[in-house]
Parts: sequence; C-alpha cells; structure tokens
Amino acid sequence: MRTLTRSRWLGQIPVAILVIIITVLAVWAIAMHIGVVRDVAPMDLPRSVILVVVGFFAGVLGGLIGTGGCSVMLPIIHFWMGYPSAIAVGTTLFAVIFTALSGGYGHLIQRNVDVRALLWLGGGGVLGVLLGSWLFTLLASQAGLLGLILGLIFLWPAIRMIYEGTFRRAGAQREGNVIPGAGWGMAVFGFLVGIATGIAGVGGGYALVPGLIYLFGAPVYITMGTSLATMIPLAAVGGGIKLAQGFVELSTGLLLAAGTIVGAQVGAAIIKRFKPATLKLIFGLYFLYVAVKFITAFFGIHIW
Repeated sequence: MRTLTRSRWLGQIPVAILVIIITVLAVWAIAMHIGVVRDVAPMDLPRSVILVVVGFFAGVLGGLIGTGGCSVMLPIIHFWMGYPSAIAVGTTLFAVIFTALSGGYGHLIQRNVDVRALLWLGGGGVLGVLLGSWLFTLLASQAGLLGLILGLIFLWPAIRMIYEGTFRRAGAQREGNVIPGAGWGMAVFGFLVGIATGIAGVGGGYALVPGLIYLFGAPVYITMGTSLATMIPLAAVGGGIKLAQGFVELSTGLLLAAGTIVGAQVGAAIIKRFKPATLKLIFGLYFLYVAVKFITAFFGIHIW
C-alpha cells in the first residue's frame, strides 16, 4: 500500500513541475506584454485569477469526459470577457495542449489509456489536422454551415447516451482495458476527426468519445483516457498553427493552461468513482448542449 501511494505521489511530480513552469511563463508574458493582441483588455490580477479558475473547471470536465474543455473556456472568454471569436478559438485550442498533456498523463497513470489505439488515432489525427487547417483557409466563410452539420451529427450520440444512462439497460455497458477494432479503421477515424479539428478549431474530443464507444465498442473509462491522450498531438499541431497565425493571446492561454493542468488531474483521478451509466448520462447531456449550441448558432441564436 505504501509503495502504491508513493508511486502516485511520484506520478504527480511532473504535473506539479509543469504547473510551476506554466505559471512562471504566464507571469512573464503578462509582465513583458508578450502575445497581447488588439481588442483584448489588459491583464490584471482579478482577470488572471478568473482565467485560472475557468481553466481548472474546464480541466476537470476534460478529465472526466475525455475532451479538452474548449466548450467551457471558449464561451466564457468570448461572451463574458470580450475576446474576439477568432482569438478565443485560437487561445483555447492552445490551452487544450496542456489540458490534454495533463489529463492524458493522469489517465495513463490510472491505466485508462489503450496505447495501441492512441498511436493509430493520433497518427491519423495529425494528418487530418494538417489537411483541415489548410481547408479552413478555403472554407472559412462556410463555418456556420459546418457547425450546423456537426450539431446534427452530435444529436444521435447525445440522445443514445442519455437513453442508456437513464435506463441503464443490461448489456449497454462494456468493460475491459482494450479498444477493439482494426488499426487502419482507427487511423481513418482519427484522420476524419483531425480534419474537423483543423477546420472548426475545436471538436476532437466531441467526436472521439461517441465514435470510440459506438463505432468500436470501446469501454467507457478507456474511451475517456484514450480520447484525451489522442488530443495531445491534435491540439499541439492545431494550437501551434493558430499560434503561428497570430490567433493566440499568449498570457491568457498560459493562465488557462495552468488551471487546466490541475483540473485535468482531478478529473482523471475521480472518473472511476462514477458508474459507466452515470458518465454516459453526464456527457450525453453535455453533447446535447454542444449540438444545440452549434445548431442555434447557424440561425443566429447564440446560447452560453
């Protein structure tokens, strides 16, 4: 028991170091005004604290449901804190790099990651992000239509998850440590998810979670960990491109990242305290929210 406890404490050391590094970089970026973009209010102490707290809750959500937490961070900094939409998208995607790193590592420690699936999904996903980022320059004017399509697609897994999570039908839950399926099939699926991520800026985890559960019959816990770990290369490539294009407010991204690193660890640590049916209900409702948000945005109705 002492050995196990000790290994868990040792496993948190890289995360603690990463938090310290990110916090120092954030303070340095604020002091030097590095990465400050137009139409963004100057950074002050209350704003900094809010960003760290927002990042923390986004990280907890990401650690629980296997996403990067963009749906929490983006609307808050855009609608409530006044960041332009393009900057909000780029900055939150940049922060997701650290959410995925922390949460993916946490799930790996908890043995919630199928490494084989991660390699296939991540490899295909990176190629997809590169293609999607290029297509974005051609399809930027059709972003609303893309959001409508994504919203309609997400309705099906949302309704199915809510149904299974509510009635907890026998045989609806799967257990195990492996995601079944051919590697090439996972690579193709990862490639398609990567394209969506490159075009829309967010959405990798939203597609990965229901896809792995219903297309590949993956166990719920393993799905959460593998999905978040797969987001590491996708977010790194996509966020890096956004940074190079000037769509990242660096100090904001780093402060959000400091919060998400801790939050993702909390989410990964407590995930197995929830029954699979309960988790399905939680992220079924969450996916329903995302679907409604995408659909209503197409008609000019913006919900939080």
